[in-house]
Amino acid sequence: MLFLLAIAALLATPIVGDSCQSYNHPTYGKTGKCIKTSNCPNSLYISNLCESQPADVKCCFSSGTSTGTGSCPTIVSRASWGARAAKSKTNMATPVSHVVIHHTTGATCTTKASCITKMKGFQNYHMDSNAWADIGYNFLVGEDGNVYEGRGWSLVGAHCIGYNSKSIGISVIGDYTSRKPSTAALSAVKALIKCGISKGIIRSNYVLRGHRDLDSTSCPGNSFYAEIKTWAAYRSVQRISSTPSFNFPEDYLVMRDM
Repeated sequence: MLFLLAIAALLATPIVGDSCQSYNHPTYGKTGKCIKTSNCPNSLYISNLCESQPADVKCCFSSGTSTGTGSCPTIVSRASWGARAAKSKTNMATPVSHVVIHHTTGATCTTKASCITKMKGFQNYHMDSNAWADIGYNFLVGEDGNVYEGRGWSLVGAHCIGYNSKSIGISVIGDYTSRKPSTAALSAVKALIKCGISKGIIRSNYVLRGHRDLDSTSCPGNSFYAEIKTWAAYRSVQRISSTPSFNFPEDYLVMRDM
């Protein structure tokens, strides 16, 4: 009886020494633990990473807010903000060569609760009105300083036609025509890019561009655009056609799900 209790206690606690310890999950970082699947919250586990353990012991990741590792900022997961399930998904080949910066236009959000409300609104609009597979951006950033997971690191987004399959699209919630995003939001954007590089998702020699560099839109707003042009990775783009007129200030009107 004591022997059986000892075995049960062992399976209910983290087991070290397997691949799970070093596996870097694209959303939750290196937070996996080998535990019995029945004890894994929301069944967020990956098989074959707990090589020395019984079949019912797998690499478990906890849902919710992830603080990431190293330079990674706080990322509020889809589960935490209540995302709907995507209609379909397309995996993205990584590392990507570009990061594209956006703003959403409209009101900003300065608390986690208000940013979550915004996230749900964006997803509903993109899926219901635009008939897209999911929310368009890979990540969104609030002026509360949090990063909110959109399509995430590994899936093709719907944020910039011609660049969706080779870029991470990051949008800051709000309109930044006349002012820059908050210091907290700017820091989170920079940290997110560094995080992507550390994970091998973004190339270390990536090219940073604003949405207006690649499409006829005023996104990410005059003030935000002037800011990102000072960042080291920013590269200007030579257009084949004449300078476009910015007829569509609302970012969500010009994005394409392709």
